[in-house]
Amino acid sequence: MGETQPGKWPVIREAGFDGLLVSFGERLGEPANRAALAFRVAVEAARIGGVSETSTSLVSVYLRFDPLNHDHPAMRAELEALLSERDWYAACLPEGRRLWRIPTVYGGDQLAQTARAAGMSADEAVKQLSATQVRVQTIGFMPGMPYLGELPEAWDIPRQTELTAEVPKGGLCVAIRQLVLFPVATPTGWRQIGQTDFELFRPESAEPFVLRAGDEAVFEAVDELGAAATCEEIT
Repeated sequence: MGETQPGKWPVIREAGFDGLLVSFGERLGEPANRAALAFRVAVEAARIGGVSETSTSLVSVYLRFDPLNHDHPAMRAELEALLSERDWYAACLPEGRRLWRIPTVYGGDQLAQTARAAGMSADEAVKQLSATQVRVQTIGFMPGMPYLGELPEAWDIPRQTELTAEVPKGGLCVAIRQLVLFPVATPTGWRQIGQTDFELFRPESAEPFVLRAGDEAVFEAVDELGAAATCEEIT
């Protein structure tokens, strides 16, 4: 797990002529991800004048503002005041989060190899992964694509050095203590260990990205696909 460094984090950086980036750590860790998710909600609730867009990455919050009527020093002062209000690493996660249960067929050529890299058999790997509840830490890279974690330390394994020519839509992959679920077929260095038929990106919907940062997911092992994923509010 990544660690925060008292006195150094969070850090505010300029991101172009109309943006600021508030980072809560230099690498992924549960406290830093929690802080980023909570701080973004607080920024939006504060309705800071001039802020037109916010988004989160694994450990950071990006803010875009109107540069014609607001400058970096003024925006930085607003953010520093908000940061000083509380310990964001211990903040409650945002309300409205959901727990998704996603049927997953585990297997494929890479499962046994990946399990060995984690120091366990394929059966042990499936048992652990299918029972682990993970958080959607951020959405990125492709439309609606979630990065989920953190997995136990055994799964701190690197991506492959060679690309897999194509992971199919709905493919579940693992590396560096994270799971990723692919919204479209794509080449990747992530290691595929399962397959779902979950539709991550629904462009015809009012909310095209189905999963949201802060949601939780369990990739439950099934023998065959066909059953729909379910979700419930996290209270």
